[in-house]
Amino acid sequence: MKRSVVLSSIVAVGVVAVAGRALLAQQPAPAGPKVAEIEKITDNLYVLTGGGGNTAVYVTKTGVVLVDTKLADWGPAIMDKVKSVTDKPVTHIINTHTHGDHVGSNDYFPASVEIVAHENVKASMAKMPQFADPSKASAFPDKTFKDRMTVLSGAESIDLYHFGAAHTNGDSYVVFRSLKVMHAGDTFPRKSTPFIDRTNGGNGVVYPETLAKAASTIKNVETVIPGHSAVTNWAAFVEYGEFMRALVDEAKKAKAAGKTPEQGAAELKLPEKFKDYGLQSAKDNFVAIYADLP
Repeated sequence: MKRSVVLSSIVAVGVVAVAGRALLAQQPAPAGPKVAEIEKITDNLYVLTGGGGNTAVYVTKTGVVLVDTKLADWGPAIMDKVKSVTDKPVTHIINTHTHGDHVGSNDYFPASVEIVAHENVKASMAKMPQFADPSKASAFPDKTFKDRMTVLSGAESIDLYHFGAAHTNGDSYVVFRSLKVMHAGDTFPRKSTPFIDRTNGGNGVVYPETLAKAASTIKNVETVIPGHSAVTNWAAFVEYGEFMRALVDEAKKAKAAGKTPEQGAAELKLPEKFKDYGLQSAKDNFVAIYADLP
C-alpha cells in the first residue's frame, strides 16, 4: 500500500475517533431509569452525579442556581434531587461549557430561568443538532460574558471567569465566593488526560496556560468540583495544571524529535507524582497538540 494511502487512513481514523468523542458528549443517555445521586458540600451547596457532568445545586434565599444540566432528558432526575433538599424554584442555570452532557437538559426548565454562560457557548450550542428546533430556544444562554461576570450579589455572589481556550473555547470557572468552592467544568474533568475539543475551539497547546491563569487569579478557593469526578481540593486543581504542563511539554519534545503523535504518546513518560493519572486519551491529546503547534 502506498504511503500516502496509509497516512490518509490514519488521519481518517483519527478524525472519526475525535468526532465520535464529541458526538458522545452530545447524545442522550441510554434508555432506562435516570437517577442522580446527591452529595452535600455545605449547608446550601450540593453536587448531583450521574447523567453526564457534575451538576452543582446552590440554594439561595430566593431560589436555586444550577451549574450544568447533564444530558438530555435528565431534567426530572435533577429536580427530584433538588426537591429533596429545598422547595425553592430554580432561578438560574450556569453552563460551564457547550457539551451536551452539561447543557443537555437546559430546555427542560421554564423560559423564566435565566441561563448564563461564556459568549462562545451560545455560538457553539447554535451548531448542536439537539437545539436546532426553534422550540428549543429557551435552552440558550440569556446572558453571556467575555472574561468575568458576577451572578447574584453580597454573600451569595457567584463569580464566573474565563481565561482562554482549554477543553473548549468557552470554558467557565464558577466560584461560589463565600463558600470557597469552585466548579471547574471539564477543564479539570478528573485525574486523567482530557478531551481537547478542537471542533469547539479547544486548544491543547494553551491548555496549561489557561489553567495556570486560573490558579494564579482565582483566590480563596478550598474545594473544587471537577467535571466528572469526586469533589476534591484546590491543591488537586493546581496539580492538574502541572500535569497538563508536563503532558504538553512532552508532546512538544516528541514533535521536535520527528516522532508521530502515536509514537510520542506510546513513549510518554511523566514524573512519578502523576503516576495515578489515567493516560487513556494520550494519543488523542498528542494529535490535538501537534495540530496546534507551529
